Amino acid sequence: MIRLTDEPIRVDDLMSATADPAAGATVLFVGMTRDNNEGRNVDRLEYEAYPGMAERELERIADEASKRWPVAKIAIVHRIGVVPIGEASVAISASSGHRGDAFEAARFTIDRLKEVVPIWKKEFFEGGAVWIGDQAGKEGIWKNEGDLPSE
Repeated sequence: MIRLTDEPIRVDDLMSATADPAAGATVLFVGMTRDNNEGRNVDRLEYEAYPGMAERELERIADEASKRWPVAKIAIVHRIGVVPIGEASVAISASSGHRGDAFEAARFTIDRLKEVVPIWKKEFFEGGAVWIGDQAGKEGIWKNEGDLPSE
């Protein structure tokens, strides 16, 4: 299960997708929209993506994790569109014969996703909005659309 969705993420679906009788461990990572960041009260997040490319990159990441660790199965779901406070933005489930491999595979997957997958996050707060980070994990610099650099 590798997908983008504009619907709430159902973690039970990820757990079912990674169930395997040979797996002695399943690690579930859920990234949530929180109500604060850098001293600001956050109202919501909004994600944009390049769907075809994003899903291909997610597949590559899952394949790479499976080559590095003896993973039984990996599932990745990322939300796009508006994600209200308290809801999941991303979820990753990795199952393996042993917990260490499942933890390592899940950690690698979320870290790599943040680095390379064409999904962008915009944070909305009282008084403005800001794009957060980029594929290299760097902090966003544009506070408003009018702040974009000229070409």
